[in-house]
Amino acid sequence: MFAMVNRLKLAARIVVLAGAGMALASCAAQYRNHGYVPSEEDLAEVVVGVDTRDSVAESIGAPSSSGVLDESGYYYIATRLRHYGPSQPKPVSRELVAISFDQSGVVSGVERFGLENGNVIPLQRRVTSSGIQDKTFLRQLLGSLGNIGPGNVIQ
Repeated sequence: MFAMVNRLKLAARIVVLAGAGMALASCAAQYRNHGYVPSEEDLAEVVVGVDTRDSVAESIGAPSSSGVLDESGYYYIATRLRHYGPSQPKPVSRELVAISFDQSGVVSGVERFGLENGNVIPLQRRVTSSGIQDKTFLRQLLGSLGNIGPGNVIQ
């Protein structure tokens, strides 16, 4: 009789300890990764001013999303979420790579952004910008009229 009572006590202790162990294990943080961002080596293969939409898709893969318009860029987004116990999953890190194209479909910029404390932080920027990209000849001519001073004419 005493042997049976001791076995039941031992079984109850094992069940309680196993339940406590499972409860502690369920409170451990769990991480999930979503999305894809190309590595630095892959992005180094993209040459600004040379590569096109098709060559970018071949070299680093199809984008996670692209812009609404046909002329807009490719966006690669990766998010790491932490799920801790019964609370809502929270983003631990988020990274975005934006590849922009000009009207002819050639890469005009590669930018990498991160998320730190809810603020978007530019991590890397490779953009070739031209001051006369969107200006017509007439706009350039009229825009320079205000830059001429009397000292320039007298010389």
